[in-house]
Amino acid sequence: MPFQAVITRFAVAAAMMLSVSVAATAADPAGEALAQAVDKGASLFAHETFGGNGNTCETCHVGGGKVPGMAPNGKTLPSLLNAAAIYPRFSRSAGQVVTLEGQIYQCIRGGLGGTPPAAGSPDLVAIAAYLGSIAQGQVVGIGTVPK
Repeated sequence: MPFQAVITRFAVAAAMMLSVSVAATAADPAGEALAQAVDKGASLFAHETFGGNGNTCETCHVGGGKVPGMAPNGKTLPSLLNAAAIYPRFSRSAGQVVTLEGQIYQCIRGGLGGTPPAAGSPDLVAIAAYLGSIAQGQVVGIGTVPK
């Protein structure tokens, strides 16, 4: 087969695969809704103060939470890379088992001095979705320690 024919067949096959991929994405409202929630959560994490002390989640959890951070008191914070993979877990300070959403709520109320989004609200779900997105590939270890 001449080289030009191979290139043409390859280009046609690639175009067909691309159109199938684009059609699958466009036809997947659940995937699009999840992507939008993750994007919204990343934005809230980086920019929203929740009416608190002027800080955002990223003030302490730098790099989008993907690297260790620093609390205002100078205490080193672990990254949030595996946060979605380790909740629910027992909180010694709360004296009870907490969920990821409960921990987000506590961080906003305590760490940011803000008003957390209501349980199950689109904003709280979006932040949890963002943390879930950065936990991709992490080993699930309910109750284990942050990395």
